[in-house]
Amino acid sequence: MLAVIRWIRDRFSQHIQTRLTGYFLLILLPLVIISLFAVERSRDILYMQAVERTKLALSSAMNQFDLALQNVEEISTLIAGDLGINELLNKNNVNFSPQSIVDFSDILEKLSNYVSVNRFFVSHISVYHQASNMFISTHYGGKKLTSETQQEWLVEAARQNGTGVSYVMSDSPVAEGITFGQMTNTDSISLIRAMDLSNSERQSNLLMVSFNKSRLLNIIKTLLPSENSRITLLNEKGEVVVETGKVYEEHISDKDMTVAIDSDYSAWRLALVQPKSELYKETDQLRLFTVAIIGLSILLAVIISWLVYSGIASPVLKLSRGMKRLSSGELNIHVDTKRKDEFGFLIQSFNKMAVVQKHLIEDHYEQQLRLTTTELKFLQSQINPHFLYNTLDSIYWTAKNYDADEISEMVMNLSKFFRLSLNKGRQVFTIEESITHLHYYIRIQQLRFMDNFTVEYQISDESKGVPLLKLLLQPLVENAIIHGMEGKSSGGNLIISSRIDRGQTVIISVQDNGPGIEEERLSYIQHELEMLGSRNMPASTQDEEHVKDLFGLRNVLGRMKLYYGNEAHLTLHSVSGEGTTVTISIPLDRCREVNLA
Repeated sequence: MLAVIRWIRDRFSQHIQTRLTGYFLLILLPLVIISLFAVERSRDILYMQAVERTKLALSSAMNQFDLALQNVEEISTLIAGDLGINELLNKNNVNFSPQSIVDFSDILEKLSNYVSVNRFFVSHISVYHQASNMFISTHYGGKKLTSETQQEWLVEAARQNGTGVSYVMSDSPVAEGITFGQMTNTDSISLIRAMDLSNSERQSNLLMVSFNKSRLLNIIKTLLPSENSRITLLNEKGEVVVETGKVYEEHISDKDMTVAIDSDYSAWRLALVQPKSELYKETDQLRLFTVAIIGLSILLAVIISWLVYSGIASPVLKLSRGMKRLSSGELNIHVDTKRKDEFGFLIQSFNKMAVVQKHLIEDHYEQQLRLTTTELKFLQSQINPHFLYNTLDSIYWTAKNYDADEISEMVMNLSKFFRLSLNKGRQVFTIEESITHLHYYIRIQQLRFMDNFTVEYQISDESKGVPLLKLLLQPLVENAIIHGMEGKSSGGNLIISSRIDRGQTVIISVQDNGPGIEEERLSYIQHELEMLGSRNMPASTQDEEHVKDLFGLRNVLGRMKLYYGNEAHLTLHSVSGEGTTVTISIPLDRCREVNLA
């Protein structure tokens, strides 16, 4: 996570296009937040309004159910207290007679009248006569109940209710795997209560009033808002009286809207469950449109930022890259552009400035070269050669007097080296003179290293008379001795050669059999020499860090470029463990021109 944040921060700080895109997205952010908030708020309002509407509808339906319960309870009270019915029930006993059939028919007729008056809610009415175990029902007439467990259940229900009422579900178990609905042939909830309410010595006769299930379903079906929604009516025990779908508790989830109303009269509950997906169908489309608009806005922000970047930032980036190349020393820089606006004018002005700067730098270097040459000659003229020669001569004879032959030889060679170096302020010697001069320096180094290396000169006759810039070979030989011969106890060999190639170029090389240069270091040196040669700049103009590194090679190559031009080259070849060869090549005609100058 931190890496991602760091990457975004770097992109934002280093790339204009990323910043432009971020700014456009930042402008869109409040609109996105407001749009999403508006959609979610509209969903909340829609949900609350749907809940309120549903509560009102459920309250109205619950009032109808309460009214139905009240009517059924009032009917049951009238039937249970009907003197005629109770008298007919009480006068019949275990001995079933033809008169009993007549009496039970009268009871059935009266019950049918009650059903016909309240047919909207009442499905059928049944009476259980405990003395004869007869079941009298408006649904199927009469039948004798032979099961003792069922008889006991009905008698116990009459005794428990007393003068009160209770409700029994059709799937409530009675006995021996028989439900109440199977016993009474009903599929709905039923009200049960004892008969003969005013008689304290009443028999255990039981009244059962069954509700019309289809009527109850019709009431709640009218409240269904959609096909996938469902409404459930539950009694005070939480048992399902009627419902439009499956069992109520199994379908409640966070994806559903659930609204429930409890009755103050019966403690029954009416609950509606509707999928929120149906409720939010229209708002989901609105949210989809909003998300599409947000996505399109982000895409437009990216496209616009790219167009702005291409139109404004891109030419600025081109210009900055050109400035970096110019500051690194690439004087032939030219930034291409086809624009004709302000940026085109700016880039064209930069190109003109680069050309002017190139000419100014070249003129400045030529001036610096003349000043340096003049200063060098002036400094050389300040040295008193006779004083230096006399001093070295005194040191030489003193060493001779003390038999310090090595010291005397080193002093003698040093004296000859300085004598030729300061000889009348000359800047150019022939190759033969340069080799003679160089030999004095080599002899000093041989004495220093106790003759652990030898030197071999391979100078062609045709190249001996070619003029060469003074002290041009000395730094190369010094490098070969220090890096190639140091550490050798014996067997070192130094080869200095010169020749003329095809009559046009003077080739001079310094070769040693030292340890050579590692590949990585060799690549670095060759790259630096290539860069110095391509810039056509002397070593004195390089930054301080580069001046300290490869000083001798930079000095030689810089002087060659200044005196002999860009056609003069210095190459370095080395094999690790075998040795190193440094080769300089100078146009023959430039050697003669420098000699004349």
